[in-house]
Amino acid sequence: MMRDSDFVDPKNVVKCRELLYRLMISQLFYDGHHQLAVELTGLVRADPPCPPSDRLLNIFRQASQIDSNKPTNVFDEVTSGLDLEFEIESTALAPEPASYETAYVTSHKAACRAGCFSYDGQLVATGSVDASIKILDVDRMLAKSAPDEQEPGREQQGHPVIRTLYDHTDEVSYLEFHPKDQILASAARDHTVKLFDISKASVKKAHRVLSDCSPVRCLAFHPTGDYMAVGTDHHVLRVYDVQTGQCFVSAIPSQQHTDSITCVRYAVNAKVYATGSMDGSIKLWDGVSGRCINTFAQAHDGSEICSVVFTRNGKYLLSSGQDSLVKLWELSTSRCLIAYTGAGTTGKQEHQTQAVFNHTEDYVLFPDEVTTSLCSWNSRNASRCHLMSLGHNGAVRFIVHSPNHPAFLTCSDDYRARFWVRRSNSH
Repeated sequence: MMRDSDFVDPKNVVKCRELLYRLMISQLFYDGHHQLAVELTGLVRADPPCPPSDRLLNIFRQASQIDSNKPTNVFDEVTSGLDLEFEIESTALAPEPASYETAYVTSHKAACRAGCFSYDGQLVATGSVDASIKILDVDRMLAKSAPDEQEPGREQQGHPVIRTLYDHTDEVSYLEFHPKDQILASAARDHTVKLFDISKASVKKAHRVLSDCSPVRCLAFHPTGDYMAVGTDHHVLRVYDVQTGQCFVSAIPSQQHTDSITCVRYAVNAKVYATGSMDGSIKLWDGVSGRCINTFAQAHDGSEICSVVFTRNGKYLLSSGQDSLVKLWELSTSRCLIAYTGAGTTGKQEHQTQAVFNHTEDYVLFPDEVTTSLCSWNSRNASRCHLMSLGHNGAVRFIVHSPNHPAFLTCSDDYRARFWVRRSNSH
């Protein structure tokens, strides 16, 4: 016989959740977990008492059957990357970041504080307080460090540094490759964003310069490459048309940050972008109208926000703050679902440090400022992975992971950038 509770409006989340908890209690009684069922009954105040039943198991089996009949490409699209609604076998995880090794080290004449990968993972760029930018070829770095028997002709590969650019007059603070064209964008403390056409071997100067009245801290290309969001020491975000150089800012002063903007990122589908600020808040902006659609105030208990990054499916946002915490936010509910803890022994950090995903989003990576080691966690359950020394003699000021390979780059105040990779024959 059907009960009233079976006819729950699917839009009524509260009632749906009540029914789900009742089904869980009934299943626990049915399976003989009496004590657990009684405890859960008390916690959720289940009234009337729930009878033993395996209805939840049957619903799950039916749902699994429906899922397995879906086209595989739809299922793959949902589960590629981080999606907490789906379980994943531990055997399917990518290699742990602690199994990577240094494949190449490049040096600047001052602290190295910016780095990026190209969208195809084939190039790396590094930027320094000495105002220089280096562009390195990933295959050449791998060849330089490979054992002789693997790369017998490695000396013919050429030097990994394929460009050195000197066109800024102050610290290079941020770098990003264009998503489609052979262009590198650089932000600097000299109040400019510069665009370099790296398809030309002789290029030393920028072909386009965007000038600002404040030192530039961060930038992000719109996924089409047509627009660029730029954050500076000023509290208002700028969005530039890359072709015309025209600048747009939100027209609603009350929606703006109240302090310098430290980080900005677009979601892959460009429907939304996120900013973090020294004011301690994270803001989400509509990708078309430029209006602020959500604010996580005091996202890291008031500490400065250091980094934000969307998951590929756009469901979650990963953030780090100067409280040494890394958080995963569910955007549909504005809730922090997971806090990745245990990094750092000092609480508040001295410097900004980024939290990033590996290329499969199986892991979260975060450099520990005090020990100069790499903290990493399983992104789904926040279990700590092995610590790994990053081999730098100064604070790691930037970390970025390859978009499609087990490789990452660390940039340090010891003037060096280290390229790390997990070789296919590593154990």
